[in-house]
Amino acid sequence: MAAPKPKGPPGKGGQKPKEGGFDIKKYIPGMGPPKVEVGEVAIFSRQFSTMINAGLPVLQCLAIIADQSSNPGFKKVITSIKDDIGSGGNLSDSMAKHPGVFDELYTNMIRSGELGGVLDTILERLSIYMEKAEALKRKIKSAMMYPVIVVSVAGLVIVFLMVKVIPTFEDVFKSFGKELPPLTKAIVGLSRFLQHSWYILAVVGVIIYMGVKAFAKTEKGTYVLDKLLLKIPVFGDLAKKAAVAKFSRTLGTLLKSGVPILEALETVAKTSGNKVVEEVINGARASIREGQGMTEPLKKGGVFPPMMLQMVSVGEETGKIDEMLMRAADFYEEEVDTAVEGLSSILEPLIIVFLGGSIGTIVVAMFMPMFALGDAVN
Repeated sequence: MAAPKPKGPPGKGGQKPKEGGFDIKKYIPGMGPPKVEVGEVAIFSRQFSTMINAGLPVLQCLAIIADQSSNPGFKKVITSIKDDIGSGGNLSDSMAKHPGVFDELYTNMIRSGELGGVLDTILERLSIYMEKAEALKRKIKSAMMYPVIVVSVAGLVIVFLMVKVIPTFEDVFKSFGKELPPLTKAIVGLSRFLQHSWYILAVVGVIIYMGVKAFAKTEKGTYVLDKLLLKIPVFGDLAKKAAVAKFSRTLGTLLKSGVPILEALETVAKTSGNKVVEEVINGARASIREGQGMTEPLKKGGVFPPMMLQMVSVGEETGKIDEMLMRAADFYEEEVDTAVEGLSSILEPLIIVFLGGSIGTIVVAMFMPMFALGDAVN
């Protein structure tokens, strides 16, 4: 007769914890995964590299960095890694237990550094990589921030005019006793709708937002939206250059650190941030697994520009693909800088035209009845 299964608290030899369901840790501060910025991890990597290069043991390095950390969550993670290593674990596996702080790319590079005995060099490369990646992300965000703020302010001004100013003019128009011009009628009608039926727009907006969000969570939806992003005029070109720069920098850094190319491509695909780019990279990985090059699959994807493909081809032929990728990364990061500056110069006149056209249309619509009345009096 089989012995009865022990009943005890989850995770202690008793019943298995249920998967899914309500997780209270997500809703109580300090109980969820710690929030650590990329910049903090970059500083950690540089400090760690400097200490190891100075000959300090890994455990002592981690203890010093943990004591200096001002982020309680990050301090807890570093201390946990130190304790794991003290119990006989290695650095890469200990870091892999904290994927919210150290991603797959990071842990793969640390693993190659441990195997090759060049951990200080790998940590230095990681810090440079993260600093450059973060700088690139900040530039793109700053380029998008200006038009978003201006258009938002313009939208609020237009809503204010429609809700507060137009009703005053409407009362004046009624006293004329004349039929209003079509444009004025349209603006007055839109003003009434915003005053009395604004909730319809709010409900429709929420429905559209939730629908797009649900669609984006599906695999097909993510792919469609990512593909659409790459095809948007001006923004699509910037997204492509940013994707190429990230691919070059990430793959070049991994290969230079001794990570095997198949493993490196798998990591790069997962961290690409775009499903279309991920599919192209996976195609290149399959081609290499079959004993072929990766230039042709990258070319078929239609994402990577000819110059990039040529540099990859030369790198494959000469056996210096890591060096060629790092050069390509430098070039395309500069291209992103130029594209960001160009984006600002293109958007500024477009925004001015949009603002002038919108507010000008409202002003003209309001004064047209007055002009008509003046002509009638004359």
